[in-house]
Amino acid sequence: MSKTNAIRILDSNNIKYETISYEVDENDLSGETVANKVGVDPDMVFKTLVCVGDKTSNIVFCIPVTTELNLKKAAQVSNNKKVEMIPLKDLLPLTGYIRGGCSPVGMKKQFPTYVDETAQLYENIFISAGIRGTQMKLKPNDLLKLVNGNYAELI
Repeated sequence: MSKTNAIRILDSNNIKYETISYEVDENDLSGETVANKVGVDPDMVFKTLVCVGDKTSNIVFCIPVTTELNLKKAAQVSNNKKVEMIPLKDLLPLTGYIRGGCSPVGMKKQFPTYVDETAQLYENIFISAGIRGTQMKLKPNDLLKLVNGNYAELI
């Protein structure tokens, strides 16, 4: 497997991680399917959502794949009155990543990032390695440090 930008960033920051690859089904990119394919509790697999706020522009939220982002809570923690998902067509030009392979690590630009507080319940969590078919297993606090993020109640 070739190293993604996210993996290179973990390497350059001496962050301990593991990569887990899985077979991609283009018809089912759901996080629950990813969790089943890598053989872990779906609550430990976090999806990366990119939103736009009415005051602060783009914001990144990482939440368990089994949940939905509470837009009111997301707006509150990011100092916005309103937050909404960016259009899918804007994901690649904005982040450098495609749907199903979006990582909070290594986006084209560093955006304010919030990780759901439930990540702290686990020694390790799983996030996209920046490409469909590969997850990175790492400590939640290491992820937070890398993206200069904060824990927040998001679901």
